[in-house]
Amino acid sequence: MSKIVYAYVVADLIHVGHLHALENAKKVAGKDGKLIVGVLSDLATMEKKECPIIPFEQRIKMIEALRCVDIAVIQNTYSPLDNVKKIKPNILMESDSHSKEDLAETKKVCDELNCEIMIMPYYGIQSTTSIKKEVKENGKKSNKKN
Repeated sequence: MSKIVYAYVVADLIHVGHLHALENAKKVAGKDGKLIVGVLSDLATMEKKECPIIPFEQRIKMIEALRCVDIAVIQNTYSPLDNVKKIKPNILMESDSHSKEDLAETKKVCDELNCEIMIMPYYGIQSTTSIKKEVKENGKKSNKKN
């Protein structure tokens, strides 16, 4: 039986951390599996972050264009649980940047659905938030070697 893996992103400014995370999620799904990626709506994003600067329609189109992504869907809440309940993936990809409280609720729902949670390390070298902050402060993104 092929695996269904669910991952989710805001994807306001796509950087290599997004690519690593989604490529790894596709590897977990395997050749015959499917990687379904939830792209957070503007309102979902604003539950915990600033409003994205790239419109949703463009963000989902960029995620759909990635070779490793099989299907991109809208995620209408910051939490992935509504989509997890609908899609019923075998595996939910999570980031270790999320709070223990958020992960506890996620674990409870995933246990009921027999969905494994795979926690991946957050790509701390670069983030959309840090890129936006640097652009605001300095007027441009520096080309620091990371």
